[in-house]
Amino acid sequence: MTFLSILFALLIEQLKPLRADNPIYASIKMLAARIESSFNAGQARHGRLAWIVTILLLILPTALIYWVLMHISPVLALIWNVVIVYLTLGFRHYSHYFTSIQLALNNGDEIAARALLADWLKQDTSALDVSEISRLAAEKALITTHRNVFGVFFWFLIPIGPAGAVLYRVAEYLSRAWSEPEHMKNEQFGRFAARAFYWIDWVPARMTAAAFAVVGNFEDAVYVWRNFADRWQDETAGIILSAGGGAIGTRFGTPQQAASDMALPADAATVDSLDEESDGLPGDTPSPRTLQSIVGLVWRALLLWMSMLLLLSVAVWLG
Repeated sequence: MTFLSILFALLIEQLKPLRADNPIYASIKMLAARIESSFNAGQARHGRLAWIVTILLLILPTALIYWVLMHISPVLALIWNVVIVYLTLGFRHYSHYFTSIQLALNNGDEIAARALLADWLKQDTSALDVSEISRLAAEKALITTHRNVFGVFFWFLIPIGPAGAVLYRVAEYLSRAWSEPEHMKNEQFGRFAARAFYWIDWVPARMTAAAFAVVGNFEDAVYVWRNFADRWQDETAGIILSAGGGAIGTRFGTPQQAASDMALPADAATVDSLDEESDGLPGDTPSPRTLQSIVGLVWRALLLWMSMLLLLSVAVWLG
């Protein structure tokens, strides 16, 4: 059932992508904002209580409906799984940015590429050259794909099923919503949400990095992961980007600018100052061709996950 749920959800999303500004996401954002305004009294314990309340309000109904449907009909439970996976996956939420940037660079339209990247990253990109545009777009794509696809896969495979997928996506959103806005960056309220997501994402991030290594240049991916991942201040971003960059033979991260962190301020994922080429970091400078390599890497990693899930499902069925 797990394999079929993910397969059907992926197929539906390819035919009918769910917009990032859909009403369900808007409702969850409204709920998170209302709980934050009700619980935020400036202390860390209030953020912890608010996080628990928000998570329980969303995962308990998901789990209860799944349990009831399982007792009525496995087919209904399968449909519910497909709905939840479809809503929590974000394989195509932001792909239009990536595709449009790729097309603009291939056509030599740097101005359009900068504008699209600025809209995607919410940062000033006016001073970036083609290499930096390619790097930032590639890094953002890797982090976004992990948090919207592979992380969801992992938690959906946990015995709590669809509730696990909801837990991951809601925790990821709260880690940003309660820490990222300018008026909350220095508050204690969002610290528990950020720390909770760090641990929730600890295993999925490493599994994503391992998948990139397996389907790419394994030796370089592991080498960069082991020796350079700690040079990102954001540990999770460092693991994914070092493994992903090594897998496609590209150097990610610069001393000047953060790569792709979504949960922290723009400079929080910055790599420590170093001369990358002279410090032994393998790979080529990012270019428009890097974006095509990213597409291939992500699809191969997705096929690896699906193949492993299919084998696991067959083994369970035969057992």
